Amino acid sequence: MKYFITYNDQAIGPMTEDQLFAYPVNPQTPVCTEENKQWAPLYTHPDLMARLNLINQTKAPSDYNTTGKDRVVAGILAILLGGFGAQYFYCGKIAGGIICLILSLITCGLWGFVTLIQGIIMLTMSQQDFEKKYVLNPSTFPVF
Repeated sequence: MKYFITYNDQAIGPMTEDQLFAYPVNPQTPVCTEENKQWAPLYTHPDLMARLNLINQTKAPSDYNTTGKDRVVAGILAILLGGFGAQYFYCGKIAGGIICLILSLITCGLWGFVTLIQGIIMLTMSQQDFEKKYVLNPSTFPVF
């Protein structure tokens, strides 16, 4: 079965159940299936709610890693290779990585201080906040 969800006021889909849970969904998240084409909260879908409950039982909310991108890896990349945009390439923000490279060239490497601070911020934020800010954010170049 294929699903659609509303995320950041946009309809996203069609997607599988696994893809749906890559987003930070909750029982109130609007969901629509290809079959009935009517929007309803996720809690009205018993199969989805069962999986959400299983996920909630196994992890603390701040430890969710729904995208496969780890904040620790991104933070270390930002600290060590931030001037090359490694953290952006890792998060799937290719244009952001290229912008970071250009900024490093233009500033003769001084941009590395900004990425050092960014790396420290990534390491201190929760996984859920990291994903919201750097991975799921539609912005091409999220800095802070």
